Amino acid sequence: MNVDLVDTPQALTELCERVTRAPRIGLDTEFHNEKSYTAHLMVIQLAFDDRVAIVDPLALRDLRPLIDALAGALVVGHALSSDLRIFADTFGRLPRAAFDTQAAAAFCGYGLTISLLDLVRDLAQVTLKKSQTVSDWSTRPFTPKQLDYLVDDVNYLFPLQDALQKKLVERGRAEWAEEEMRALVDEDRYRADIQRLYLRVSGNARMNRRELGILSELAIVRDRLARERNIPLKYVIPDDVLVGLVSLRPKLVDELSQLRRLDNGIKKHSGAQIIDAIARGEGLPEDGLPPRAPRALSSQREALVTTMNVLVNAVAAENDLPATLLLSRGGLERIARDLPASVDQLVSLLGLAPWRRSLVVEPLWELLNGQRVVRIEGYAEGNPRTSFDSIAVH
Repeated sequence: MNVDLVDTPQALTELCERVTRAPRIGLDTEFHNEKSYTAHLMVIQLAFDDRVAIVDPLALRDLRPLIDALAGALVVGHALSSDLRIFADTFGRLPRAAFDTQAAAAFCGYGLTISLLDLVRDLAQVTLKKSQTVSDWSTRPFTPKQLDYLVDDVNYLFPLQDALQKKLVERGRAEWAEEEMRALVDEDRYRADIQRLYLRVSGNARMNRRELGILSELAIVRDRLARERNIPLKYVIPDDVLVGLVSLRPKLVDELSQLRRLDNGIKKHSGAQIIDAIARGEGLPEDGLPPRAPRALSSQREALVTTMNVLVNAVAAENDLPATLLLSRGGLERIARDLPASVDQLVSLLGLAPWRRSLVVEPLWELLNGQRVVRIEGYAEGNPRTSFDSIAVH
């Protein structure tokens, strides 16, 4: 396999031309995100039919031409959402289409989180060496072992795609997988709902709605400052300091000195924004205040969630799918809280993709209405199986 190191503007231009001509492109990235808001791209690996390109973001001042070229491409990768999130966060642009070998493998009975190493070993009969998993990708030049690792991460993606696509067609699940792949390149998937940022702040459950209004405005300011500086939220304003600001409600920048753990640089450069956020929260009308986080379910409704989860697991097992790919616990909790009164309300509440609706909505609705039961069969014979059967209605 030919390997090209792309670390000059001329090499990047040539790579972009190749990208625009390729029918598909293998994609992987290496990044560091321990001390940043948006992950720092350290390496981009692109695979073509006859070569692999190793792109060095640290040597190239502007990756926009490459991102623009990839916007018209079909990319193939393994667990692509983390790679595509970087593109969405940093460049605001995503490839035209994607094929995720991990997602496709889930539809083929491999489970939800199979590793690239295991999938390559099973489908390509090759054992990859993953000795550089925790490598420092900011160092240059790359060592031979690092280069081997980078190439291996994309070198087998096309054979995996071809093998998995064949299995999907054989199982009649190609359309299901396509629905999941389309969601991967939807920019809305990677956009945080700024109106719900306050729910991520530890301590929000003890606040009334007015306090939550102030907390929400502060959380939005903190998120913007962290994004602008590309540093983690906790380095801007820690959660406990946000809670302290809600409690103290300072009116003037000078009053921020009461908070010992509020960074002096933040006080100086962003103190006015903090004070304005508090004032906005205090001025929100009653009907504009954010809702409190949902209360814990009662014991009976928790039991309902558990019962529904048994059914979902049984449906998933019957279809050789991971249960969490079919319906999340969060979806089941929404049902237990809202108690939808019709199938249409149930569908609207869950917002499921068509393939999921076709599998789970009818049995779930019948279970909720006492028209379906879950049974254990074959236990005495040592071959237990969970079944879900409709009850004849007379």
